[in-house]
Amino acid sequence: MPNDTPLPRALDEALAFLQEQFGQSADFYTKPMRLGTVPAALALFTGISSPEKFTVMVLDLLKNADALPADGAALADWLLGAAPVAAERQPVTAQNDLVQKLGNGMAVLLLDGSGKAVAFSTQEMPQRGVPAPEGEGDMRGPQEAFTETLRVNIALLRRQFRTGTLTAEIFTASTRAATEYAVVYDKALAPAAVVQTLKKRLAGIRIPVLLDSAYFASFLKQDKLNLFPAAAYTERPATACARLCEGKVVILVAGSPQAMVVPGFFAEHFETLDDYSSGAVFAGLIRLLKYLAFALAVFGPGLYVMAVSFAPEIIPVQLLAKLAQAEQATPLPPVLEMLSVTLLLEIVREAGLRAPQSIGHTVSLVGALIIGQTAVDAGIVSVPVLTMAAAATIATLAVPALYEQSILFRFAVIVLAGAFGVPGLACGALIILAMACGSEPFGYDYLYPLMPPGKATWRDGFVRSIWQYLAARGEVLGRHGKADRG
Repeated sequence: MPNDTPLPRALDEALAFLQEQFGQSADFYTKPMRLGTVPAALALFTGISSPEKFTVMVLDLLKNADALPADGAALADWLLGAAPVAAERQPVTAQNDLVQKLGNGMAVLLLDGSGKAVAFSTQEMPQRGVPAPEGEGDMRGPQEAFTETLRVNIALLRRQFRTGTLTAEIFTASTRAATEYAVVYDKALAPAAVVQTLKKRLAGIRIPVLLDSAYFASFLKQDKLNLFPAAAYTERPATACARLCEGKVVILVAGSPQAMVVPGFFAEHFETLDDYSSGAVFAGLIRLLKYLAFALAVFGPGLYVMAVSFAPEIIPVQLLAKLAQAEQATPLPPVLEMLSVTLLLEIVREAGLRAPQSIGHTVSLVGALIIGQTAVDAGIVSVPVLTMAAAATIATLAVPALYEQSILFRFAVIVLAGAFGVPGLACGALIILAMACGSEPFGYDYLYPLMPPGKATWRDGFVRSIWQYLAARGEVLGRHGKADRG
C-alpha cells in the first residue's frame, strides 16, 4: 500500500503513480485538461463519484473566472482558499491521502508544479433508501432504520438530535480495506474520559477486515472470558439518539446498518421505545415479564432436569406422576433428553434463519411440527421435556439482544444441574451473577441501575416511573457509577 510519500510536483509523475496503483481497474477514470495555462488532470472512480458534479462545481466556475493563477501552486491555493467552490479544506499532499480520498468517492484535481491536489465531494455511491426496522419491533416511535451508508446514518442522527453539542468524528480503521467508522457523542453529556479512552482503544485495533461495528466488541471488553456484552446494538436512529441523551457514545461503521452503543448496561437489553410511549404501569409490567422470560430461558430447562432427577419432592404429586410416566417411556435420562431437544430446536432455528426467505418459514414449520411430533410419537423424547425446551426457546426471543448469552448459559445450567443437582444449579446461577457483577465497561457498573437496589432501580430499572419523575432526573452517564447510587 502507498505510504506517506509526498505527492509528486510534476503532473506526469502523479499520473504515473495513479496508473501504477489503479491502471488495471476498469472503474478508474482520469481526464487530462488545462486550466488557464496550468496543465491539470481529474481522477476519480466511476460508480462512486460523479464527473457531472465535478463539472458543475469546478469547471463552470473556472471557465467564467476573469483571471486564473499562472502556476499550479498558486492555482491550488486559490481553489482551497479564495475560490467560491466547495472543495475540501485540506489539500492532498501525500500518496496515501490521495488513495484514501479516491476510495471515499471524491474527485481529485491534480495540478502540475503544485505538489498539492484538491479534493471535491462528488460522491454518488449506489445505496438503498432508509428502510423500516426489522429486528427491533416497536409499535410507536419513528419507523426508520440505519442504512449501510455512513454519512446517511450520521444525518439520521443529526436530524433527530438538533443541538450544537452533537459531535461526529470520522476515522479510518487499520484494516486492509481502510474502512471508515464514526464516533458520535454529545460533548455536553458524554464524559470526556470515556470518549478519549474509547477513541484510543479503537485507534489501536488491528484487524484485516471491518464489516460491522460488532467487530470492535471483543477489543472493548475488560474480561475476555466474560460472556456478557460490553456494548449494546441498535438499528434505530431513535434508540441511538436516546442513548446519546444519556451521555453514551454511538459507533457507526461504513457498510453496516447496526450502531454500537458504549458503554452498555444489562438493563438496557430489556428496554424498548414502546416502554416510554406506554403508561408507566403497563410498561413496568412488560419489563418485569421480560426479566422473567430471561430467567425462564436460562434456568427453566436446568430447573426441570434438577427437579426430575434429584429433587422430585418439590413437584406436586399429580404432576410428578405424569412426569414419571412420560420419562419412563423414553430411553434417555432427563439431562441428555433436554440437551438433545434444545440442540434440535437450535438447529431448526438456524436452518430457518439461513435458508432462503421463500422456504425459511417452511423449514421452521417442518422442524417444529413434524420432527417434534415424530420424536414424541416414537418415544425418543417426552412431551414435558419438549414443552419446557420450547417454552425456553420462545422466552429467549423476548430479549433478543441477549440471545447468544441465553443459549450458552442454558446449556451450561442444564449440564451442571443434570450432573450435580441443586448445587450444580446454584453454581450456575452464581457463575452468571459473578460475570454480571465483574463486568465494568469503562469503569461503570454493568448492573446499574438494578444492583445494588436504590431509587434508580424503581425509577428506570426493573420498572419505569412516570414521565414527570423521569424528566426531573434523567439517567445520564457520569451522574452514576461506584460513587453515586441515587
